[in-house]
Amino acid sequence: MRNAGIGSWPERRLRISPDKDALWFEGTTTSHGAFALRVRRTVSALAALGVQAGDRVAWVSGNHPSALETLYACGQLGAIWVPVNGRLTATEAEFVLQHSGASVVVHGRDHGTVADALRDRLPGVRAWVAAEPPVAGGSDSLPYEDLLAAAAEESRDEPVTLEDPCLIMYTSGTTGRPKGAVLTHGNMTWNAVNQVLGMDFTADERTLALAPLFHIGGLNGTVNPTLLRGGCAVVVRGFDPAGTLEVMEAQRVNSFFAVPTMLDAMAREPGFSTRDLSAMRTIGAAGAPLPLSTLRTWQNRGITMQQAYGMTEAAPGCTVLDSTDAERKLGSAGKPCFFTDVRVLGPDGAAVAPGEVGEVVVQGPNVMAGYWNEPEQTAAVLRDGWYHTGDAGSVDEEGFLYIRDRYKDMIISGGENVYPAEVESALLELPTVQEAAVIGVPDDKWGEVGLAIVVATPGAGEDVEALRTALRARLAGFKMPRHFQFVDELPKTATGKIRKPDLRSRFR
Repeated sequence: MRNAGIGSWPERRLRISPDKDALWFEGTTTSHGAFALRVRRTVSALAALGVQAGDRVAWVSGNHPSALETLYACGQLGAIWVPVNGRLTATEAEFVLQHSGASVVVHGRDHGTVADALRDRLPGVRAWVAAEPPVAGGSDSLPYEDLLAAAAEESRDEPVTLEDPCLIMYTSGTTGRPKGAVLTHGNMTWNAVNQVLGMDFTADERTLALAPLFHIGGLNGTVNPTLLRGGCAVVVRGFDPAGTLEVMEAQRVNSFFAVPTMLDAMAREPGFSTRDLSAMRTIGAAGAPLPLSTLRTWQNRGITMQQAYGMTEAAPGCTVLDSTDAERKLGSAGKPCFFTDVRVLGPDGAAVAPGEVGEVVVQGPNVMAGYWNEPEQTAAVLRDGWYHTGDAGSVDEEGFLYIRDRYKDMIISGGENVYPAEVESALLELPTVQEAAVIGVPDDKWGEVGLAIVVATPGAGEDVEALRTALRARLAGFKMPRHFQFVDELPKTATGKIRKPDLRSRFR
């Protein structure tokens, strides 16, 4: 049986559009034909290291073409790709590598010291491979390019079905020990189809691989769908606002995925208004609600903005808010993607009425098979064919979804439920507020009250009473934060999400 999964994509592009651009990275352009041949060599190199069907191959790095080469090579071998967050400490990375049972680790230039620290602690890893010459440590790692140069180019196509695991992507661990979401070849393919339909990718698409490829939004938001469509992924190693704008202009980028904090950082660059972004067509934004000011800033450049909602466990697309409804339904996550179903359920398991808050559940061919080696946690979230997200949400009369918050983040103040995301959205409407996060803190009278942690807009000053006055016009009294704290910056994950556990540790 032919390979029915993601590993076959480069081979088909080799036959269909060999001369078209597939990848651009730091001045080097690779055609689809050349990319497919590099994937073949990666397949042979991994096989020479003993990788077989079902084995796990880990990749830990900043954004680099080796991510996509090893992903597709694993697909052709029937092996399982394990992307590891490049910002993890050696101890944190050790857990992911050990839990996944990785037998080969490919690491980036900044992770040689991690390889050195873990080499003797992970005897199950047969080979450590340096995708680039490491800047420090990693001298005992095998050079990736040498392995590819010595490898054969013949095509291999191990049998893979849509139900077979393609990759294990570990959650950030912000709520405890990371869990490895097992995404099948079917999950990856159906998500790509949803994205192609929802964002109207073209065969000449040039998408920016901006968000980290070790996170699901960075990998599957626009990059894999673009490659499936036959377009080009313009890969940048990491996020630098000024440098990113320069690449977008020079490479005539059409689309990308980002979180709102990235969009705000680029918009604050002095050269933002003068950069030629005329090729830009669509931005997919997720990870946090898109503030009106951010929406309008990019729309004023003639760019379509699509707010999306998703998660690792859904590969990630669940809903999308089209630009035509962006202002009319500001704050909404939109409606379900074409091949995905979304419901909001009450405690009794029945769908809630419009406006009522319940748990968001998701069903579709893009939803994960389960958590790697975690049957109890899998059973807790996958019930009756639906993935229970743990997100509190509601739908309006027109069927638009609104994410209120994570249930675990909800504040219960004097018996009233307060959703921090709603308060944060109100804060971000204020011109004096650049960033904001709200957490619950203990209170003798009310049990728990809100603490708003705010980064002020440059030059705006730090006036707590002005914030209170402005918020009173936007929020009911019980939703008002009791306390305010100004800070210079908020702690964030690699994808730009605010790390609320860090804030709770600091301020509670």
